[in-house]
Amino acid sequence: MKNVHQPDWDRQNRTGFPEAIYCARKSADQINIIIEDAITRERPLFLTALTPETYQGLNGDNRAKLDYDPVSATGIVGKTGPLGPSGIGIIAAGTSDIPVATEAQRTLAFCGYDSTMIQDVGVAGLWRLLDRIEEVQKFRIIIALAGMEGALFSVLAGLVGAPVIAVPTSVGYGVTAGGRTALESALGSCSPGILSVNIDNGFGAAAAAIKILQSVAK
Repeated sequence: MKNVHQPDWDRQNRTGFPEAIYCARKSADQINIIIEDAITRERPLFLTALTPETYQGLNGDNRAKLDYDPVSATGIVGKTGPLGPSGIGIIAAGTSDIPVATEAQRTLAFCGYDSTMIQDVGVAGLWRLLDRIEEVQKFRIIIALAGMEGALFSVLAGLVGAPVIAVPTSVGYGVTAGGRTALESALGSCSPGILSVNIDNGFGAAAAAIKILQSVAK
């Protein structure tokens, strides 16, 4: 498999987390080979940053065997099976954050964990969050997504006992363009209990939440 990413099929044994492939900058031909390798080995595989254009470039057999979601640009090889309860809540500030939130939710489902998503509760309309705060406070772990100034992270962490995994999103313009302001807001927050992943990294947030749950279960 010259010039093709070599999947790490032993990752799950070492880390408890199945192999995942970042598809950006990979050609459809390269991704075809990786998918076929997973199918041959009967190994689960998660694909991120798989654009609709690249997905359409895959061969027909692979497209038919791939659980593809264009909103989150993710694909799943293999069946996820019934989802078990996790106590993980995914809180999205705005509907513009839904693609990244869905990436997190799909990652959790790939690993067998159910989750609850709450959308459009950004602090510009704080009453929307407060209307659901009793539900939010029952989550064991919260994955919070926000762009612009990222104020949701600090507000949530000041209202709940669960750890908050902040996912800055690239939603914004002007000084908030690209998500850097939201990232700095998460890192600079004075509310205790906030962890942060990189901009638009719903996959990484879900992986962190899963590892926290697995550590607590041991």
